[in-house]
Amino acid sequence: MDKECEVRLEKITKGFQECRGAFTAIGDETRQLILLVLLESDLSGIRVGEIAEKAHLTRPSVSHHLQILKSAGIVNMRKEGTKNFYYISADETRWKAIADLINLVNEGVRHIGDVR
Repeated sequence: MDKECEVRLEKITKGFQECRGAFTAIGDETRQLILLVLLESDLSGIRVGEIAEKAHLTRPSVSHHLQILKSAGIVNMRKEGTKNFYYISADETRWKAIADLINLVNEGVRHIGDVR
């Protein structure tokens, strides 16, 4: 294995470790549904009650899943007084790290195809 491949594999390994929680969080169907609602909403954020209504889920369920997504670095929350607004931001979350990892894996797969 050449040096370039070794470096890429080290970066992929590190990326998997850093993104493990995010992958686990987005692997759940209910959380995927919540993410879809967030993606369809105004980028300034949406409240739990609105998410629950659009996703046809209970508020406690949405709150539970949002906490998991927030802890995993998948969504952010901002406060306005007593109101919490949840949103997705490419700059403030793990989405860039996930994209970078997928691109590294893709490069590795392409490299293997080129070698063979």
